[in-house]
Amino acid sequence: MNVQAMRAIYLFEMARTRRTLLQSIVSPVISTSLYFVVFGAAIGSRIAEIDGISYGAFIVPGLIMLSLLTQSVSNASFGIYFPKFTGTIYELLSAPVSYLEIAASYVGAAATKSTILGLIILATAGLFVPIHVAHPVWMLLFLVLTAVTFSLFGFIIGIWADNFEKLQLVPLLIITPLTFLGGSFYSINMLPPIWQTITLFNPVVYLVSGFRWSFYDVADVSVGISLAMTLLFLAVFLAIVAWIFKTGYRLKS
Repeated sequence: MNVQAMRAIYLFEMARTRRTLLQSIVSPVISTSLYFVVFGAAIGSRIAEIDGISYGAFIVPGLIMLSLLTQSVSNASFGIYFPKFTGTIYELLSAPVSYLEIAASYVGAAATKSTILGLIILATAGLFVPIHVAHPVWMLLFLVLTAVTFSLFGFIIGIWADNFEKLQLVPLLIITPLTFLGGSFYSINMLPPIWQTITLFNPVVYLVSGFRWSFYDVADVSVGISLAMTLLFLAVFLAIVAWIFKTGYRLKS
């Protein structure tokens, strides 16, 4: 394993975060804070509690997951797309670095940035509402697994995209709506039975539910199912990345 090459790619991607600190960290934190103000104050005043939890505290895991998913996809997709755009991807592919090491470096950096952002948002949320993490180890596990999984997804999007517009297409039209409809701001048990069944086809439901369970011991679906679905998404995206490098899809043409 070429540890030095992986370290170089990883540190280069992490350095890009420092150069774009306002866009990478500050902007998502401010946006999430506005969600707390709007949803916590406006809607929270009309919804006292959900499952015995104040509405402001209830939406914390969902808001963290919203930022985590969008930023994981965005960081990883731009990280691999930019070398394609500038043409330096060919130097990387011809270097003595395996495909697995290339993917691990880019995905690892994107997941690290998203995890750090998630923890910052968690700390920021504590300024607005009292937060209790019932299972901190499980919380970190879900946080890291989700960041890695959707960084892999973003890596796939970055390879698939052939312009900057497509980089924004999937997060804007798919990830964000699925997160809003995945129980981030409400419990799916509040929905009519038919809509509860339909909502279970939304993969984000399992991510949000498992993450919320790690905070408050309440979940819309079993935590075991949430963990299994997260691992399933991870395995599927790993398989797709492996296929991309095996076939050279949109890398060698």
